[in-house]
This record gives sequence, structure tokens and C-alpha cells, in this order.
Amino acid sequence: MNRYCFALDLIDDPALIAEYEVYHQNVWPEIFSSMRNVGIETMEIYRTGSRLFMIMETNDDFSLETKAAADAINLKVQAWEKLMWKYQQALPNARPGEKWILMDQIFKL
Repeated sequence: MNRYCFALDLIDDPALIAEYEVYHQNVWPEIFSSMRNVGIETMEIYRTGSRLFMIMETNDDFSLETKAAADAINLKVQAWEKLMWKYQQALPNARPGEKWILMDQIFKL
């Protein structure tokens, strides 16, 4: 089992944030399937203000490159990502086109 942690910001608008959270209470079934198909076992997203933190646990065969390639050809995933971008904004240190930024672990107990 591997763990990945990511960060992303939402547009700082209470109405948009509320809509974003409603979508995440009703994630499309095809999105769940696409995640499971590439080896994502569990995923959690937390929010404070407009900052999101995502924890993703995967099987040992998972790779970010394989997930990106699968997402690129999945029309439902592309539609979901386009819809979510209405609510999201890149972190200040993001590269062009980068959304969720992989975080570095700096401490573990």
C-alpha cells in the first residue's frame, strides 16, 4: 500500500465551495470506477477555508503516470475534471496546467 498526499485550492467563494462539496457527496459512479481500475484503494479530501488536502492510498501496482494516461482517454473523467475546474484554482507554486500538487512528507510519528 502506498500513500500520496496532494493539495489544491478552491476559488474563495462560499457559494462555489458549497456546490463543490455537494458534488463530492454525489460523485459520478464512473469516477469511482476509473479510480479503482488504476489501483486507488481509498481517497479522502479535507478542506480548510479554500485549501483542499487529499490523501490517496493505492495498491503496489499503482503509478501516477498510468492514472494520467487512463484519465486522458476517459471521457467521463475529462467531463468531471472540466466541471471541477469551475471551482478549483491552482496553487501559487503550480506549474502551467498542474492542478493537484503532490506534497512531500516532512514528518512521521
